[in-house]
Amino acid sequence: MSHPLLHLREGAVARLRLNRPQLHNAFDATVIAALTGALEAVGSDAGVRVVVIEGEGPSFSAGADLNWMRGMAAASEADNRADALALARLMRTLDELPKPTIARVHGAAFGGGVGLVACCDIAIATSNAKFGLTESKLGLLPAVISPYVVEAIGPRESRRWFATAELFDATTAHRIGLLHDVVDDEAALDAAVQRQIDLLLKAGPVAAAEAKSLVRRVASHTDRDRHDSDNADLIARLRVSPEGQEGLGAFLDKRKAAWCT
Repeated sequence: MSHPLLHLREGAVARLRLNRPQLHNAFDATVIAALTGALEAVGSDAGVRVVVIEGEGPSFSAGADLNWMRGMAAASEADNRADALALARLMRTLDELPKPTIARVHGAAFGGGVGLVACCDIAIATSNAKFGLTESKLGLLPAVISPYVVEAIGPRESRRWFATAELFDATTAHRIGLLHDVVDDEAALDAAVQRQIDLLLKAGPVAAAEAKSLVRRVASHTDRDRHDSDNADLIARLRVSPEGQEGLGAFLDKRKAAWCT
């Protein structure tokens, strides 16, 4: 039996590839645990500078596995809560991962698959990709992934798609903010992902890792004085850090920084 997740390494780039193509990379407890563990491992690996989330076969991830859903429907409320918390841990681990993340999206991205896309820092899809938050058709809601989806597409769009369970295309996903770019086909998708990887590898590793925490803090701040103080602390710390000193020195000396590949 093949492993549900492939962990591929290309230099400083880690590719975490969902590997249940016959089931369109649907989620179950094993997939959730494997992906969470892999993310925790790459998050603490100093040699990893970029993480790509992708899917094997015809789809990125078509949401929940039917057999898993059948089992959870028969389980107790306590067991369902524990199961939901495991998914919540996965989404938070990806969202807060101290590495830049890229979602390489093709085919179907439904339910939890949309959650993965929303949690990544950069999301690119082929023009024929399809998206859906289809839980309301089952009398459910995308509750666990909702913080990340709402942050990506905003409250007004979320109210529509959460309630209707309507499928939408890549153009719509781009318009509402779930995707950053849409490309024609998988060859163009690989090229677009590689372009982002190349850009990220030219950024300072610490700066790239700090970027998402900076954005999160700025977005949530209501105290402007604290906001100014925290940002001044951050830039002062970065300027005197080894990475900041190397980056400034390289710029002034008109040379590449040591981390550039």
